[in-house]
Amino acid sequence: MSEMFCFQCQQTAGNKGCVRTGVCGKQPETADLQDTLIYELIRLAEAARLSGRRSDTARRLLIDGLFTTLTNVNFDNAAIRAFTDRVIAEREALGGYDGELVELWKGDNDTVSLRSTLLFGMKGMAAYAHHSLNLGKEDEEVTEWFYKGLCAVNSAHTVEEWLALIMEFGQVNLKCMALLDSANTAAFGDPVPTRVNVDIKKGPFIVVSGHDLRDLHELLEQTKDTGINVYTHCEMLPAHGYPKLKAFSHLAGNFGTAWQSQQKEFEDIPAPILFTTNCLMPPRESYADRVYTTSVVGYEGLTHIAADENGHKDFTPLIKQALALGGYEHDRSMSGINGGHMLTTGFAHNAVLSHAEQLISAIKSGAVKHIFLVGGCDGAHPGRNYYTEFVKQTPMDSLVLTLACGKYRFNDLDLGEIGGLPRILDMGQCNDAYSAIRVAAALAEAFGCGINELPLTLVLSWYEQKAVCILLTLLSLGIRNMYLGPTLPAFMSETVAKVLVDTYGLQPITAPEQDMDAILHRG
Repeated sequence: MSEMFCFQCQQTAGNKGCVRTGVCGKQPETADLQDTLIYELIRLAEAARLSGRRSDTARRLLIDGLFTTLTNVNFDNAAIRAFTDRVIAEREALGGYDGELVELWKGDNDTVSLRSTLLFGMKGMAAYAHHSLNLGKEDEEVTEWFYKGLCAVNSAHTVEEWLALIMEFGQVNLKCMALLDSANTAAFGDPVPTRVNVDIKKGPFIVVSGHDLRDLHELLEQTKDTGINVYTHCEMLPAHGYPKLKAFSHLAGNFGTAWQSQQKEFEDIPAPILFTTNCLMPPRESYADRVYTTSVVGYEGLTHIAADENGHKDFTPLIKQALALGGYEHDRSMSGINGGHMLTTGFAHNAVLSHAEQLISAIKSGAVKHIFLVGGCDGAHPGRNYYTEFVKQTPMDSLVLTLACGKYRFNDLDLGEIGGLPRILDMGQCNDAYSAIRVAAALAEAFGCGINELPLTLVLSWYEQKAVCILLTLLSLGIRNMYLGPTLPAFMSETVAKVLVDTYGLQPITAPEQDMDAILHRG
């Protein structure tokens, strides 16, 4: 009998499933508690369906509960139990649910695969809906789909019905990404291209990881005029492009690279670290006393910064510790994985499309012959150096759009410029796949063709469930011939994988040279 079962992330053991301890550090008890939470969320959704009632409390519980079970978010058993109790209480308030529950990980392989694909996609969308809600933005169709999707997970469907549900979900997630884009830009302005230093100044500082721009903004407000510098980490890097965030002079740069290197990069760090969302790894003893969590993030023994009844968070503990630790005594030179010291971000859809005429002209003239979107999650899998080598091999007459933390494999490279634009254009966080879709749609319209007819190739890396929901959105848009790696998801059965390959031309990555030759039709 397995002590646990989890196969929701790319690095699951043997590309089959973690059955003793999660590769992420998740323990069997935590895995069991997260599964229990999912079952209670299903019961809550069913209770709402049967009663015909909805509540603000239920909406928030469904979204935050799914987010809580996403990879590298919450390892705190007590916090998960407390959250589950709140879900149960709300379910009973809506009239309860005593019906049958599906066994999530049991059944024929194809059914489990399709059920898991939908569930994991919803976990990813929950993260985006969570951030939107934090900024006061909500979409009724998106919210309603959490009820619908969880009830669908608890029901039997034919393969065709499952696939239809998954494609419908992909369209809804597109609306959710658009919602978050609108929320972020309404609050902080449209991103602008910005150069970001990865060297660290002497003196006290705080590192902010995760994705929640509101948390970063609140910390910047509270650290103003304290002498403390604030550095982004991993997926928070794109914050530097937002005008209302970059206006803070003490938003000083970016610390380190992608999430999977944090245990090494945070070793003996003389500063506190705030995790606003995933990706948290079990902290090492050398810095565990200076890691703080907030929102749905949790880890036993770490200090959690909770919001008050008005949503305000008091970051005084971090500020006091930053001043006490003092930071580095001297300026500290750091670099990306390729040795670069400067990064560029802020090329969201508004920034790229402001150069639309220039870009269209460059494509028509042949100055730009191909556009690659190379983006997605990073991770520790040894095959991920593929993405570094692939980008290095992109021709000089091509552009590389990128997003999410996978860009740390190559975002410190200097590939020069083309048509007045840097050849690497960082579009933002993983949810900013929406920006890439906007740009692709605008180019297709300009050329009077479909997206699949553009000189555009998507080369994607995945790790966790937000990447799953983005992939499903891209498939629902009919985008074909995408390359996906470093492995195909373990939760995709052979049948499901074959359907995606045959229907959408989804390609597992091979070797950079081989894939580049195939993309560019080189003999």
